[in-house]
Amino acid sequence: MTSTFPNISISTERLVLRPLDEDDVPALTEMMNDEQVAAWTDVPQPFTEDAARVWINEYAPTERAAGRGLDLAVTEFLTQRLVGVIQLGKTNWHIRSTELSYVIAPWARGEGYASEAALVTAQWLLGDQKLERVELRTAADNTASQQVAQQIGCISEGVLRNACIAHVRTEDGTWTDVRTDFIVWSLLPEDLDGAGEQLADTGGFTSYSDWN
Repeated sequence: MTSTFPNISISTERLVLRPLDEDDVPALTEMMNDEQVAAWTDVPQPFTEDAARVWINEYAPTERAAGRGLDLAVTEFLTQRLVGVIQLGKTNWHIRSTELSYVIAPWARGEGYASEAALVTAQWLLGDQKLERVELRTAADNTASQQVAQQIGCISEGVLRNACIAHVRTEDGTWTDVRTDFIVWSLLPEDLDGAGEQLADTGGFTSYSDWN
């Protein structure tokens, strides 16, 4: 029987991580059209509001129902503004592992939101969900993403050569693919000791009754 992640809201002192919903469409669309997102992810460009609705209403629920992953909106606790997205994918319930990735809106960068959201998600996965491994993959030149991995206590395991497709602008303004390396990072339950002291503590976990 396929396992799945529960409907969940995860809180820190500054953030609430919750399921994406229809109200996130405008902010999600704007965030996914950012240059850095286009450069380091496979999000189609330009990213439209229709694509955001498909993600929220079709892709995310399907991935969760199939046991493959979980998509969470990262919002400010006080303003409820969407500051980013945490995505879990390639989940293996036999090995009890999943891959974690994150995107932060341009205006919210530099505030430590990515590290805070990634850490509290990892704490939930390795604690409450009893997973044994959380994996992160960062492009070789994506230093900001690598800093997040280091800040939450990830261990660098090595390099997957030529395994990543990044994107650069061409002279005519379109995007073209470029190959680069992936750096593989991991978090195991024992790696979390002390990591929470550097970032905001978890405010608790609250179950959602409905995914949509």
